[in-house]
Amino acid sequence: MNLTQSIMGEIPVQAQIAIFIVVGILVLAFLFVVLKYGSLWIQAWVSGARVSFLDLIGMTFRKVNARTIVVSRIMASKAGLELSSSQLESHYLAGGRVPNVVRALIAADRANINLTWKVATAIDLAGRDILDAVQTSVNPKVIDCPDPRKGKETVDAVAQDGIQLKAKARVTVRANIDRLIGGATEETIIARVGEGIVTTIGSAITHKTVLENPDNISKSVLSKGLDAGTAFEILSIDIADVDVGENIGAQLQGAQAEADLKRAKAEAEKRRAMAVAREQEMLALVQENQAKVVLAEAEVPKAMAEAFRQGNLGIMDYYRMKNINADTTMRDSIAKGDTEKKEE
Repeated sequence: MNLTQSIMGEIPVQAQIAIFIVVGILVLAFLFVVLKYGSLWIQAWVSGARVSFLDLIGMTFRKVNARTIVVSRIMASKAGLELSSSQLESHYLAGGRVPNVVRALIAADRANINLTWKVATAIDLAGRDILDAVQTSVNPKVIDCPDPRKGKETVDAVAQDGIQLKAKARVTVRANIDRLIGGATEETIIARVGEGIVTTIGSAITHKTVLENPDNISKSVLSKGLDAGTAFEILSIDIADVDVGENIGAQLQGAQAEADLKRAKAEAEKRRAMAVAREQEMLALVQENQAKVVLAEAEVPKAMAEAFRQGNLGIMDYYRMKNINADTTMRDSIAKGDTEKKEE
């Protein structure tokens, strides 16, 4: 004690204060680290998934949620999976869902599904729910066709006899982990199954054959290999319900007859318009010919005057012509009067 006092006595007071401040800061920093990361460190150490204080502090500087990484590593360790903190941090920084991937790996390991960390993280980063995919691979799920959430309740198709049928199908699928990356989603399965139902019903001679054996639709659709290129494997396609809809053939025939009637009316109207136009053309032609007659009659007095001047027509010839005209006018008047009396 005397030695310490003697040493401190030899150090200037300002230096002593600085030493006390530095020591105080170090103590406070140590207490802060212990309070902030102590529980996580103890939890990881007790669980057998040790994480050093330096790693925990580094996670904070790297903007990584230390609790998420530690809890995920503990889950993996307890399940017998060897996942390092750097692997978990790398996937977290890439925007992945670390707990979801770890749970998926644990579920796949329990179900003897070959799923590696690289494949699982790739599927997760692609936007797929890897945990749901593993669960679907173990426990197949049922997809309604069509999807009632899209507002359509049935798949409508018309048989060759013109009768509409409304069908509902339930497709049992299992996730295919190997094709999950790049594979088509449930919407593709629903679309393909719907297309297969429409094709099968449309190829039926009558709607009665479909109603008698609805399982023929399932067999025909299932044989087409609709799960090719998708992230699922189709296990079965079951027709839940088939109802008779409208008589589309009769409606089409009625619509065709109405269209033919309208076309015939249009043709008749066209011919009537042409006849009216032809009539007007003939009336115009009559007026034109009458005008020509009037012009020709106007030349007669001129010709007579020229004949008088040249001496080819005498005065007696002129009066005889006038008498003939007067006689003709009288006969026309008498004939017109007789016609009016007969009409009365």
